[in-house]
Amino acid sequence: MSIIYFLFAQTLLFAIPLMVVALGGMFSERSGVINIALEGIMILGGFAGVFFINFMQANQILSGQVLLIVALLVAGLIGGLFSLLHAFASIHLKADQTISGTALNLFAPALGLFIAKTVQDGVQSVMFENQFRIAEVPLLSKIPVIGDLFFNNCYLTTFIGIGLLIVSYIFLMKTRTGLRLRSCGENPQASDAAGISVYKMRYLGVVISGVLAGMGGLIYILPISTEFNCNVAGYGFLALAVLIFGNWKPWRIAGAAFFFGATKTIAYTYNSVPFLAALSLPATTYKLIPYVATLILLAFTSKNSAAPRAEGEPFDKGKR
Repeated sequence: MSIIYFLFAQTLLFAIPLMVVALGGMFSERSGVINIALEGIMILGGFAGVFFINFMQANQILSGQVLLIVALLVAGLIGGLFSLLHAFASIHLKADQTISGTALNLFAPALGLFIAKTVQDGVQSVMFENQFRIAEVPLLSKIPVIGDLFFNNCYLTTFIGIGLLIVSYIFLMKTRTGLRLRSCGENPQASDAAGISVYKMRYLGVVISGVLAGMGGLIYILPISTEFNCNVAGYGFLALAVLIFGNWKPWRIAGAAFFFGATKTIAYTYNSVPFLAALSLPATTYKLIPYVATLILLAFTSKNSAAPRAEGEPFDKGKR
């Protein structure tokens, strides 16, 4: 039973950042803007969050869960600001959205490494102390089964991620602003005729995307390392696969993220599973599992994916 608890906890650590970043991509693409730059935004948001934690810990200003929450806000802020570059190029300049996103993906790690080396005298890795793991949540950790699954050896980011999922669903599906945002991704000309500012809605979608991707970058880093060198191992691209597999819908995205989180868990903890360890396969074989699973699932499900109809199309106010 303990191995099940361990694998579930590890799956959550991998699934939550995937889900948060994919939810960010959902807002951008439901507004009509393809955001390939999720990887780059994750890197820059994660870098900003880790750098902030490093500074606060070095100067003993903040610590513990308060520091974590503030660092997430910093990561989200930087992610949102960085995404404005993509928004401006895609919405106002009507540039090719894929090229714009790819350019930001190349620019983000270079910028992060440049800043790190400049500030740290040539050292490119930003170090921090992981003081954010919660050994057990009082009272809740005593609940049978659920306590062991969710409230022992956990991170606050898990519950923040679940909260973001609920808020994203309510905002996108149950509010007037969410309806307007979705309409701009389906039929921007009709939305404009109805008095909706397509430009504002698309900017909103891309900025929310940047905020969530920036947060997702930091959420990804914290449980798995105590240093960051501007690399998130392709998680931004994997989040795009989760977004497509989840059919641009919040709850389906959550399910897809959990599935891919499970494959990532197998890739990194196979030695802890007796059956997998007994196979004696090379370590690289297991690490290929998440990406092979992505290709296979997309091959079988992409035909049934219902992307927003105006996704990737620059809005022309004079077009009807």
